[in-house]
Amino acid sequence: MRRRRAVLALLPACWAGACSLLPEHPYVEVRRFPLSPSHPAPRAPRTGAPVVLLRPLRAGPGLAIRGLRRLRADGTLFIEPYAEWAAPPAEAAEAALRHWLAASGLFAAIAHPGTRLPAPLVLEGELSALHALPDGGAEAQLTLLLIEEAGLAQARLLAQIAARGRAGPEAGGAGPEGAAAAMQAALAAALAEAEARLAAALGTRRR
Repeated sequence: MRRRRAVLALLPACWAGACSLLPEHPYVEVRRFPLSPSHPAPRAPRTGAPVVLLRPLRAGPGLAIRGLRRLRADGTLFIEPYAEWAAPPAEAAEAALRHWLAASGLFAAIAHPGTRLPAPLVLEGELSALHALPDGGAEAQLTLLLIEEAGLAQARLLAQIAARGRAGPEAGGAGPEGAAAAMQAALAAALAEAEARLAAALGTRRR
């Protein structure tokens, strides 16, 4: 009873601002960065270009979260506590891949799942890596399968692609904004590598 009375006696003073029942921590705003590299030289589709169905990209290990990832010198990964992507990285990478392929000129259209548009080709895969490096650069990797639909319940693998992209320290800078810029540059390099590998696979298919 005495303890209860002591606590009740303190409440008016706390309400008046004389004390605080909550710990004081400075508010730190979470910074959100876009992940949307664009094609440097958009081209119109070539004559007779096929339609490709792009399935949703899966998230590789640890890439389901939005936090920016850094690789430390000792090989461990560090997640930035107050910096993240504006969208889950695999979703953002899928949108970037869709726009990149549309600008590559390799395909007549990039179809979505559920479309009624006939698509003889299917592209599926995952965002396998996306992180900043200890030197200030970054690396990214897309693992893709290009499949040709050859009729009911039939499919033929045209290409299995591991497209790696790396950006040097000059692509980024200090702090989370530098890491985000370097990772975006690394993803652009991976998309360019994927485009080149897809072009080679399509050339093989036409022969």
